[in-house]
Amino acid sequence: MTGSPAPDGTAKAADAPALLPVASPARTRAAVAALVRPQRRAALGALAVMVAATGVGLLVQPLLGRIVDLAADGGSANAVTVTAALLAAVAVVQGVFTGLGLSLISRLGETTLARLREQFVERALGLPLDQVEKAGAGDLTARVTADVSLIADAVRSALPELARSLLTIVLTLGALALLDWRFLLAALLATPVQAATARWYVTRAVPLYAEQRVAGSAQQQQLLDTVGGGSTVRAFRLEHAHTERVAERSAALVALTMRGVRLVLGFYSRLHVAEYIGLAAVLVTGCWLVDRGSASIGTATAAALYFHSLFGPVNAALVLLDDAQSATAGLARLVGVTDLPRPPAARRPASVGDVDVTVRGVGHAYRPGHPVLSGVDLTIRPGERVALVGASGAGKTTLARLVAGVQQPTEGAVLVGGAPPAELGPAGTGSTIALLTQETHVFAGSLADDLRLARPDATDAELRAALAHVDALDWAEALPDGLHTVVGDGGRRLSGAQTQSLALARLMLADPPLVILDEATAEAGSAGARELEKAVARAVDGRTALIVAHRLSQAATADRVVVLDRGRVVETGTHDELRAARGPYAALWAAWSDTRAPGS
Repeated sequence: MTGSPAPDGTAKAADAPALLPVASPARTRAAVAALVRPQRRAALGALAVMVAATGVGLLVQPLLGRIVDLAADGGSANAVTVTAALLAAVAVVQGVFTGLGLSLISRLGETTLARLREQFVERALGLPLDQVEKAGAGDLTARVTADVSLIADAVRSALPELARSLLTIVLTLGALALLDWRFLLAALLATPVQAATARWYVTRAVPLYAEQRVAGSAQQQQLLDTVGGGSTVRAFRLEHAHTERVAERSAALVALTMRGVRLVLGFYSRLHVAEYIGLAAVLVTGCWLVDRGSASIGTATAAALYFHSLFGPVNAALVLLDDAQSATAGLARLVGVTDLPRPPAARRPASVGDVDVTVRGVGHAYRPGHPVLSGVDLTIRPGERVALVGASGAGKTTLARLVAGVQQPTEGAVLVGGAPPAELGPAGTGSTIALLTQETHVFAGSLADDLRLARPDATDAELRAALAHVDALDWAEALPDGLHTVVGDGGRRLSGAQTQSLALARLMLADPPLVILDEATAEAGSAGARELEKAVARAVDGRTALIVAHRLSQAATADRVVVLDRGRVVETGTHDELRAARGPYAALWAAWSDTRAPGS
């Protein structure tokens, strides 16, 4: 069985990812209640306005029934005119109250969603990187994109419509009972059919739509593979085979879509049967009551109109059950993340130069029986700069991640300033540890905002000082708008060397006591590597530093070099001492030097 590579080239288990947790239905309801609780008054106000709007709207049917009675009894034109004017007034008042009520519900939903989104992002950013990697980036990405989008759509459209529909149903049934309780009984004859239809639809729709999403993902993935690997497909004459695969995926998706269409048609046909049963029962009841003299023609007309007005709300409420279930499932996934335990509060040493690192008997394995590190002992004194070197797969990156607290060792202990790295909090403003890798992200926004991520209260002068310290001020001020130039997605693209300089400037602003560099200059290229290495040396000066050396020139300038081979420390000493020892490091240095062009 093959596995995915670890950051330093070792194999991890190919087991299914340990997905992030999903909250139970009870916990999801409790979380929503907690979010809404501070807005109880707003919720009650929105409910009151919607009840008023629905209640006013229920005056339409009796007023129409009044017109029918006036026409049947030969009433005066003035009476009809007054009733028509009341109808117009009801329409205006209902429109105003409905608009206000829907806006209040939407505001309540958006505010609640915003608070949930903020809690989710706060917890997601605080998750241990090891946990995120085990779950897979796709799980977290799907929650923050697809699930949030689904809930947002439900809040903006389904929630107001569902609230209005349910209120209309309840109040309309109450109005039928006020006309005559026998009208209510007649209308309720449609309920068993509607309930059976809802159950029939939901039990089939949920798994079908889940299958559709899987099929859609498979089709999209096949299209991406075919288009993205177009040159390879053409080189091996695989056009026909890939076309067939795309056609198969598309045909499977179309078949599922047509099943969904047939399901919806069956759903509405059953609802129409329920509507026919109910309306027929109300009309028959009305004729019977009018014949007995227990109700007027206008009253019977109002009852029929009341039941007819239920068609839209009942159908909408039943259709929205599917949306509500999908949104609830997405909500449970968000709450599952927000409920994760918070990381311990960060503890920062008194000054930059007093942090030491102790690695004692450390062993680590990504899967049982396949150790990446074994019996590693290492001490880094405060302010000392140590370079880790070794062949690919020797365990350099794994050791760096253990010291950074990204992962916990399976054996032994790692202490930073006398405390486990996990207790020192995540990297950021006021943290003890900063981890810089070759995968530096440039956030969308101005260059100044990007720098202030490390220290939000930094002044422009402090930003320029940080850039100048790492020799980045010249190119930064040469940008079209200087520090206010928009970079990242949608903005100016930075080169590899500029991106790494930006990371080093952030490091200067964050001012952590311990710096871990994992091949942080690898993306600079030969042309800018030497200048970037000088900038790295200035950035880590006076700090405790652990450097995974991509270029052995970094090892040559370090205070001490530690050589790893197959997960074990095989040599340690200064650059000159290890070269003179003619051991593994001397062999690595000789091999590396032979590949360097003069002056590189």
